[in-house]
Amino acid sequence: MLDRIEHRLAQSLRAQPHWPAFAKRLSVHGPRLVQELAQLYGERADFEQVVEDLLHVAYDGWRERPADLQQRDAQREQTPDWFASHQMLGGVCYADLWAGGFQGLQEQIPYLRDELGLTYLHLMPPYRCPQPHNDGGYAVSSYRATDPALGSMDELRALFTALRAAGISPVLDFVFNHTSDEHEWAQKAAAGDAEHSAYYWIFPDRSEPDVYEQTVREIFPDEHPGAFTQLPDGRWIWTTFHTYQWDLNYSNPAVFTAMAREMLFIANLGVDFLRMDAVAFVWKRQGTPCENLPEAHHLLRAYNALCRIAAPSLLFKSEAIVHPDDVAGYISTGECQVSYNPLQMALLWNSLATREVNLLQHALEHRHALPAHTAWVNYVRSHDDIGWTFADEDAVHFGIDGFAHRQFLNKFFVNRFDGSFARGEPFQDNPLTGDCRISGTAASLCGVEQGDVHAIARLLLMYGVALSSGGIPLIYLGDEVATLNDHAYQLDAHKAVDSRWLHRPARDGARYAQRHDPSTTAGRMFTGLTQLIRLRRHLPALSGGTLQAFWTHNPSVLGFLRGQGHGAVLVLANFSEQVQPVEARVLAALPEQAVDLVSGGGVELREGLPLQPYQQLWLQLP
Repeated sequence: MLDRIEHRLAQSLRAQPHWPAFAKRLSVHGPRLVQELAQLYGERADFEQVVEDLLHVAYDGWRERPADLQQRDAQREQTPDWFASHQMLGGVCYADLWAGGFQGLQEQIPYLRDELGLTYLHLMPPYRCPQPHNDGGYAVSSYRATDPALGSMDELRALFTALRAAGISPVLDFVFNHTSDEHEWAQKAAAGDAEHSAYYWIFPDRSEPDVYEQTVREIFPDEHPGAFTQLPDGRWIWTTFHTYQWDLNYSNPAVFTAMAREMLFIANLGVDFLRMDAVAFVWKRQGTPCENLPEAHHLLRAYNALCRIAAPSLLFKSEAIVHPDDVAGYISTGECQVSYNPLQMALLWNSLATREVNLLQHALEHRHALPAHTAWVNYVRSHDDIGWTFADEDAVHFGIDGFAHRQFLNKFFVNRFDGSFARGEPFQDNPLTGDCRISGTAASLCGVEQGDVHAIARLLLMYGVALSSGGIPLIYLGDEVATLNDHAYQLDAHKAVDSRWLHRPARDGARYAQRHDPSTTAGRMFTGLTQLIRLRRHLPALSGGTLQAFWTHNPSVLGFLRGQGHGAVLVLANFSEQVQPVEARVLAALPEQAVDLVSGGGVELREGLPLQPYQQLWLQLP
């Protein structure tokens, strides 16, 4: 079948200058594309036409791809591990909140490059979306138009050109599970157009939705119960998240092709990574939870193969906040090359609350390793809530009841637990299930808001682990100056219903003005974080993702080893406000001396090591 399609394509396209390079990649990656599509649509009588139509879309994307991006494609194909370097450092922000828009963000490039050392910038969704409710930009009304408040599409292209010139990889979201109800497709579906109604999961009555809801979970119970919303004409539409976010029906191959066209448009803006939003939810099947289904992986792998043909340097970043085993299932060179590390993020906060590193140490030993040519994106906070996605079977290993422990963590981080230093708020608190997630900036959750003496050390400790544990560290911009919660969100009627706006504050100009003054909170954080960033940049041992767990036999001290032999780095991190010893017997297999790169001093390992409250050591071994 593929031979027939290639023959027809060649007959019509071989005279075009873009055809030879396209044909070469099609011969390599086309079989994988067809194999994955066959798992989704292969039983259809029109399957061959589905594939041929999709390849026409791919060729159009390649033909329209700017020459400098095609050159970048060729370079990146020769260096497939470029993103695994210890030079890589990510940042993420809302363009309007942090810089006032695209032009303001472009003006901040010298700061991002020279002061922070970023090589990767994730711009939160800049697409046109409903106002005022749009799930922080994740309800997309058009993938080809920007939110006018941020700037024009031409200004976005100019920003990405400037970022790439500065050595910073642009990152955007591909929101492909759903569109907003204002998208052109949704508007036509709402008007009763049959073709576009088939783009969504729309039912004439409650009979089928009732069947699906027997096995699917509520994601935003505060906003609407179940997974469906009734339309004005009486029909019911699948809305996993918000009522204005309509789930796309990928069992219809026309949806796959239409979204492939949008994906390649975004790629050709000059994006290096696409954050694949809500990957676990993209396929539905009755009698299942409609999460993490095998078809979701076939769909992602098909998109991946398509990009190897039409946008070869584009990489996928998985956003799957699910069981750790399911998170790992999305990570491979043929699916998502990089992935958020939600387990490490959640267990960093768990270790702060409990002062115990058992779950985090276990995760580093048993759940950190990834396939070759892939990487974690290690983060402390994001635009989203914090959910406690550790594996219950791991908790049982340490005698911990998962449900009860999550209740404790929820209480601790929303200041309902005596002695808590955290100042967060609950998000989607569901009294029926006991489920709850946490909102709050990293600084406020670490105790900066209440003036805790250890707060900055805690925040630096969290980022120190993210920087040293292997992968791409990600800074939520504002954390580098310890930005606090924005409680004023409650005064905005449009934001007050969503506590995540608590940790999406506007840029705090006063804190940034203090960043070079070590007598200020912002200055201590900025000085400490940028020191760690500079250290990492000169440590080849921190390149790649390989890590060896190092059990310290102190329940409060995390340990792991990066690299081997001369120049290897042993990281030790005290998650307690008490001095914690690492005994000499634990260090007996190491050389007698090392250099602590953080303090710059020599360390005698034969005598054991006392770690000060929330201290981290990066010990370079001779």
